[in-house]
Amino acid sequence: MHNPLPDAFRDATPDDIPALVALVTAAYRGETSRAGWTTEADLLDGNRIDPEVLRADLLRPRSRVVVAENDAGLLACAHVAEEDGAGYFGMFAVRPDLQGSGLGKRVLAACERIAREEWRLPVMRMTVIDVRDELIAFYERRGYRRTGVFKPFPYGDTRFGLPKRQDLRFEVLEKPLPPEPTA
Repeated sequence: MHNPLPDAFRDATPDDIPALVALVTAAYRGETSRAGWTTEADLLDGNRIDPEVLRADLLRPRSRVVVAENDAGLLACAHVAEEDGAGYFGMFAVRPDLQGSGLGKRVLAACERIAREEWRLPVMRMTVIDVRDELIAFYERRGYRRTGVFKPFPYGDTRFGLPKRQDLRFEVLEKPLPPEPTA
């Protein structure tokens, strides 16, 4: 039987932008997202990622979008970048029918490796909508902690969605990235 999960990851290119936008949207917005557990369909409509913001992320230094794919297309992705002397993890998406398969954990670990081993960064940070308790618990099981630092949701900027409620905000989560022991 063909294993639908990839053995390796690659960096996205600008040619991947349409497929990345489709993958991220399917994982978080609209009815298709309800097949997985990461849906934001009850919180937001509209875009989850803007193609021009994504293009800028792909082209700037120390910024990569890691993708997992097989012959059927993109299965998962995440953005990892250096911001303010730390790794930043975002735009994390796994195809809804593959959520719970372990693929997301592997993508997260790959991004942590990039920040720790290639860029020698001491910590990984991310922002999560603070009412997403199940998602925050997923990250806490992987060593992230809530910092109590909040950032406003970009109300009025339709590049990032159309909020269905007025109490959305982001909380910063972080995880130390100790250097790998040398043999």
